[in-house]
Amino acid sequence: MRKPRDIDTELKALQEKAKQLKAQRTIQLGELVEATGADTLSIEALAGVLLAAIEQADGKPEAVARWTERGTAFFQAGGKKGGRKGTGNDQSGASGA
Repeated sequence: MRKPRDIDTELKALQEKAKQLKAQRTIQLGELVEATGADTLSIEALAGVLLAAIEQADGKPEAVARWTERGTAFFQAGGKKGGRKGTGNDQSGASGA
């Protein structure tokens, strides 16, 4: 005879795992804000930037593709803050003037 499953214990474990994943995601988002230098913006300005990006992403998939390329380059470069002021051309941003 099989042992009956303890559904309550399994549900509790899944809820705890979901809570841990949410906390980890929140931490990662905070780290991303710091790594990009966006933590220098006020909370209101940062929220405005994100809302504008969401609005733009909704109607312009090409914008999302450009952002994805830029984000990929950012992470490949090691997430350096200095590259964020460029116009998307990482090659000339660091050695200019």
